[in-house]
Amino acid sequence: MGHGAHFLADLVIVLGAAAVATVLFHALRLPLVLGYILAGLIIGPHVPVPLVADPALVGALSELGVILLMFSIGTELDLGKLARVGPQAGVTAAIEVGLMVTLGYLLGQTLGWTATECLFLGGIVGVSSTMLVARSFAERRPDPAVAELVFAILVFEDILAILLLAVLTAVASGAGLSAGDVARTSGELAGFLAALLFGGLLVVPRLIRLVARTRRDETLLITALGVCFAMAYLAELAGYSVALGAFIAGMLVAESGQRDRIEALVHPLRDLFAAIFFVAVGMTIDPRLIADGWVPAVAATALVIGGKLFGVSIGAVLAGTGLRRAVQAGMSLAQIGELSFVIAGLGVSSGVTGPGLLAVAVAVSCATALATPWMARGGDRFAGYVDARLPRPLQTFITLYGAWIDRMRQGPERDSRWRRIRRPVVGLVIEGGLLAATVIGTALVLPRAWPRLDAQLGVGRLGGELIVGGAGGAVAALFLISVLRRARRLGQTLAAEVIPHRGDGQLDLGTAPRRVLVAGLELVAFLAIGLPVAAVVQPFFPEGGAIVLAVALGLAALGWRSLTNLQGHVRAGSELIVEALAKARGAPAPPRLDQVEAMLPGLSGLTSVRLAADAPAVGRSLRDLDLRARWGASVLAIGRDAGAVAYPAGDEVLRAGDVVALAGADDAVAAAIDALTRAAPPAGP
Repeated sequence: MGHGAHFLADLVIVLGAAAVATVLFHALRLPLVLGYILAGLIIGPHVPVPLVADPALVGALSELGVILLMFSIGTELDLGKLARVGPQAGVTAAIEVGLMVTLGYLLGQTLGWTATECLFLGGIVGVSSTMLVARSFAERRPDPAVAELVFAILVFEDILAILLLAVLTAVASGAGLSAGDVARTSGELAGFLAALLFGGLLVVPRLIRLVARTRRDETLLITALGVCFAMAYLAELAGYSVALGAFIAGMLVAESGQRDRIEALVHPLRDLFAAIFFVAVGMTIDPRLIADGWVPAVAATALVIGGKLFGVSIGAVLAGTGLRRAVQAGMSLAQIGELSFVIAGLGVSSGVTGPGLLAVAVAVSCATALATPWMARGGDRFAGYVDARLPRPLQTFITLYGAWIDRMRQGPERDSRWRRIRRPVVGLVIEGGLLAATVIGTALVLPRAWPRLDAQLGVGRLGGELIVGGAGGAVAALFLISVLRRARRLGQTLAAEVIPHRGDGQLDLGTAPRRVLVAGLELVAFLAIGLPVAAVVQPFFPEGGAIVLAVALGLAALGWRSLTNLQGHVRAGSELIVEALAKARGAPAPPRLDQVEAMLPGLSGLTSVRLAADAPAVGRSLRDLDLRARWGASVLAIGRDAGAVAYPAGDEVLRAGDVVALAGADDAVAAAIDALTRAAPPAGP
């Protein structure tokens, strides 16, 4: 049999197995990715089945799948959407990825793995799956705002994963994790990215627009793919992953304004070769490795589900998303993604990690992929469960904090605000980088410096390490303190815009909510910088993650007192609302509550609504309605003829004619009013 016949036979085996998996898993409503991996396992060399494809050929075809997959992800980078939800999604992704890489590294250490294997494991568990999330959302109709947030987080995750992949490629090529190679590798990566981006922006969008004018889909597709493979080839020549070049090519092509048209043309090819990629992953797996490595697989699965749920939820809440959307996003993203296999495959193929790492990635992917649809469907119920068990001050904080961030985001002076906070934000990033550089530099210099100090001063190894480590630690501590101070100043600047200070010697009644807002903004700024720094320095200073988390817990503890003061502020506001409702008793329309917000700043979005006799909320308790968890709005007071209720508890039952006073973000209050007054409320915002 000739070479061409062998090629066709292997292609028939691979595509036939993938086709059977597609039909079977689609009928069983299971993730297709699992089907492709199982198909590859069956036709691979490790299972005694007569149908065996050539691993080398399938591996070469799968590389096309990686390139087209990353090109497609790059074309989906919509800068307009990122500008709208970018701050929230970017902050959430930074916190989540930084936390997951740190926890993944710690898990690897616990399992006794090498530093390089720990770093690769951190990268594997830090990325979620765009394909699994998209298919999960396609099977049901999620809240559009949640879907937009989730996909924006995925974009930022992919960007961070691409940068991590570039660094891991350098590590796999022999640069390692030590000596001055770290600085050189970072500089080379930055230079390569800058040259590729700026050079590509001058050529690629113009070329694509020129070709698009021919109105020939065939020509446009070939040109776009030519750019894609050319960029991938340049990345490989530079010593980086082809995925990096393909992703940048997709970004540049998207800037031509032909995103939708090119996506439609590339989509069938991407699906075809992506299927081959996952089949190739399955072919490399020895089932015995999964059986032998079940302990790391179970531990990593638990880490992905628990860590991503916690990281995304906390990050999204601190970014002002609201509890319900935050928990739903966390439940939807609790899996590992396509880039996780690329990272694992890089480690195994380069020999810097054992083959068990890819087996662990496959096992974690299978378990989390099966759990993703169930978790995504249970987001609403779990958000209600979490909200019901939060302390009352924290419930109030989440509602008002989301309203404050919403007001900040929708303010008419967004451009001027960015100009005012640009320097603090850039300063935070620079100081975070200097903090990481100081820690890494100290760790790299220490083994070389203490012998010289010992030779010159006779201080011994311990004394030399104390001198060098103490000096580096002191400089790092100064940068850490500077990061905290700058984060606080940034929080104070933004909080003063949402809750302005009273001047002319007037009593400032907005102190309590402003102080809480400053604490929240300070915490989110510190975590968004601190957790990525901890992830970066982890191979050199394993205690970095513990220090960041300890500082974050300290900031949260200091903010708890402010939460209790905020609770008193809200109680006073609810009493004022009760008085306003009493004065308006008998009026045809519920009263406006602007004066209450003017007297006690920080009670954002105050709105009242009267319940008709046929309103669906009549006869139901506030706990049953669950307005805060489902919609993000809190009931501060209830006005009724038999006696108003200030700051009602969850067991309060609503009656016909009640005037309900709500607070929260504008869209949350509007959705809550809809749920109170209409028999069939739509999905929440």
